[in-house]
Amino acid sequence: MVPFAWYQMLAALLFAIGVAGVLTRRNGIMILLSIELMLNASNLSFVAFSRQLGGLDGHVLALIVITMAAAEVAVGLALLIVVARLWHTTRVDRLRLFHG
Repeated sequence: MVPFAWYQMLAALLFAIGVAGVLTRRNGIMILLSIELMLNASNLSFVAFSRQLGGLDGHVLALIVITMAAAEVAVGLALLIVVARLWHTTRVDRLRLFHG
């Protein structure tokens, strides 16, 4: 049986890697993947807490987060495809989409 603290340390490590990816990457697809990594880290934490406390609340919350992540990826990839077709790049630092 794996101790509860190990799950939390793994979740914290995955979340930190995701944050580092969002802050350092310039490619839009890599930023979306880093956000997914952060969401999966939170899912791991929810399920670990649910297992520790003996309820199903964390599992239900993890399913809600997975559904939200799927919607986020669908919208994010759609926006990236439109941006890539218009400006021929997915690098977010080169886009001047919101500049007046």
